[in-house]
Amino acid sequence: MLVDAQRHGAQKIQDVLRKVSVAILGGGRGARLYPLTKERAKPAVPVAGKYRLIDIPLSNCIHSGLDRICILTQFNSDSLHRHITQTYRFDMFSKGFVQVLAAQQSMTNVDWYQGTADAVRQTFSRLVRPWVEHVLILSGDHLYIMDYQEMLATHVLSGADITVSVLPVPRERSVDFGIVQIDSEARVVDFFEKPSDEKLLDQLAVPDQVFLERGVDPKGRHHIGSMGVYLFTKEALRLALQEETRTDFGKHVFPTMLKSLKVVAHFFDGYWEDIGTVRSFYEANLDLTAHVPKFNFYSPSGPIFTHPRNLPAAKINGAGLRSSLVCEGAIITDASVEDSIIGLRSIICPHVQISRSIIMGADFYQEEGEIQGSDAPPLGIGPGSVIRGAIIDKNARIGANVRLTNDQGLKHLDRDNVYIREGIIVVPKGAAIPSGTVL
Repeated sequence: MLVDAQRHGAQKIQDVLRKVSVAILGGGRGARLYPLTKERAKPAVPVAGKYRLIDIPLSNCIHSGLDRICILTQFNSDSLHRHITQTYRFDMFSKGFVQVLAAQQSMTNVDWYQGTADAVRQTFSRLVRPWVEHVLILSGDHLYIMDYQEMLATHVLSGADITVSVLPVPRERSVDFGIVQIDSEARVVDFFEKPSDEKLLDQLAVPDQVFLERGVDPKGRHHIGSMGVYLFTKEALRLALQEETRTDFGKHVFPTMLKSLKVVAHFFDGYWEDIGTVRSFYEANLDLTAHVPKFNFYSPSGPIFTHPRNLPAAKINGAGLRSSLVCEGAIITDASVEDSIIGLRSIICPHVQISRSIIMGADFYQEEGEIQGSDAPPLGIGPGSVIRGAIIDKNARIGANVRLTNDQGLKHLDRDNVYIREGIIVVPKGAAIPSGTVL
């Protein structure tokens, strides 16, 4: 009987799977990631040397059997559109698609997206086709691996109107999350956006047993944080979006639906990181250079997909490398690279020292003689330069004997071709740093 019930439940999930539409939110300004978002949408920001942030949720969807996906975009979306159209193409016998829904004016609406919920409201008719019964809403800037079928099982078998994915959060990080309270059946009964009051945090703490009963090891974490991953029934989403003043899911829609609809928590216990700031982006990328990184790009059963490139292997000419990622097409000559990421087509010249830095590489190789007569240095990192604690965006030109190390310990700086954010030096896309520059 138990086996029959399990088989019936699995079949039910597979039937529902064909009726799920996915909306990936990618339209925010990305102000906290500036200047990495100066010329691109946040989900288009490169990660791990060769991927883009949008590849993470898209790969999760594909591995979960969800292939009817819409990406809602608004700001600086050209490179994101190009990446999607060049990368995600299903065969002619599949009903799957990855479609970009850019903000647009219509006869009934002339406004841009005013928030995450407003973006879904404005695209509701295109997201919720006649065959749709459930809508999965994701963010395009989170780093995690998740099987959404498990969340779908929680949603369907509990009879929820809305399911939210949650994870255990340590007290000191509660201020970065929406913290939920649940009852004995995992129904969400209250929600607090980024609480910081110590007495409230005491009240929101839950015993270890709450996590252990759901197969999660709390490891000293006693708060339940929302991951910003929502699964709605079609009718629940329609009701949630009726009030136009509710422009954001986390701040407005989710909390106001707790009393009128059944909202259930789905527990997740893997690595999850919101790539919302320069610091979080920097640290999440550098963690990938660890011997055992928290995020696994090397899974044989769940590879992360991205745009295929016809690039030669990386070429190392007498360099010293330690705990670093070196991507296709890079050329490193007599340089020292430690705890760093060297991106696609990176050119690292002799006697360069790079440590704890992200070199994003380039979109093209420079032709010989291309910049003769120009004051701009060649593409890549010039000879004798020292780069430490920095992010060098794509197509940057760093001259000879440049020193970018922030020895003064500056926290914030704005210049034409270089910035400092949270103590991290950022050279924006296409910038040129003259030879001999010291920062």
